[in-house]
Amino acid sequence: MDLKTASALRRLRLVSAPEAVSFLLLLVCSVLKRTTDFNAVPVMGMVHGILFVLYVLFWADAWNRAKWPLRTAALYFVLSVLPTGGFFAERRLRREAETAVDAAIASRARKEGVVNA
Repeated sequence: MDLKTASALRRLRLVSAPEAVSFLLLLVCSVLKRTTDFNAVPVMGMVHGILFVLYVLFWADAWNRAKWPLRTAALYFVLSVLPTGGFFAERRLRREAETAVDAAIASRARKEGVVNA
């Protein structure tokens, strides 16, 4: 994988945890709205909506660049609509991004080795 692929995976990873937190906070706000006079649903709904849209955009970019099979892409999308799925996505994406960076560094070192030889 190249560095652009690693960057796409990193962007998706960085938005997945905040998206999951915002989803959980939105659920809490929804319960509080029904049980108390506290109503933060409009604000949390907007915050979560923005983070979800970013997640979907970054997910599509990562899918395109990483050439994921449909099953992997579907898994990451399903994780985005589960309340704690973003945390699992973040962990998997961190491992995948680290692998992509290592592969890019190794590829660059091989190219430089061939040029210097």
